[in-house]
Amino acid sequence: MKKEKVQERIIRVASDLFYRQGFNSTGINQIIAEADIAIGSLYNHFSSKNDLLLAYLIKEEIEWFNGFYVFSANISEIRKKILSLVDYRKKLQQSSEFAGCHFIKIISETGESSPAISDFVKQHKDKQKNMIREMVEQFAENHAHIDVNLATENIFLLIEGAVVTSTIQKNTTSFGQIRKIIEAQLS
Repeated sequence: MKKEKVQERIIRVASDLFYRQGFNSTGINQIIAEADIAIGSLYNHFSSKNDLLLAYLIKEEIEWFNGFYVFSANISEIRKKILSLVDYRKKLQQSSEFAGCHFIKIISETGESSPAISDFVKQHKDKQKNMIREMVEQFAENHAHIDVNLATENIFLLIEGAVVTSTIQKNTTSFGQIRKIIEAQLS
């Protein structure tokens, strides 16, 4: 097994802490202690806690999209691929024990205090929506009655709402409900 690089270890430890206990509740000293590094090592790789937060969000974005591509790789029918996004988000919620979306959690904590962070979160959600739009456009090629803009917005908002509801309720009921709504919209 390849030895973990210091920068990777810092990001891994910070990611776990930011997600589990929150960005504002995680101190630099805790990251240093849990990563088992010297303070200089942290600042050799990251100029600030916000710089480390951005590295965390970039890692999460890559893992999010790669995870969906792997999850849906064997699905060729576009309607089923769109619905698999609901199943993927449900799986993420279950595997995190209903801890919620990394990006929603961070933006709710940091707000607009760091434009680089809030812009990144907004761009991430836009990438998710664009991915949905591409799938809906592909679906609409054979279903002329589909309003691509409306369907894209509805699917995106339904999924985001299901994630938040699932986080609050600590169950996956909302995903079953939105799946039925999206199935009806794509019929």
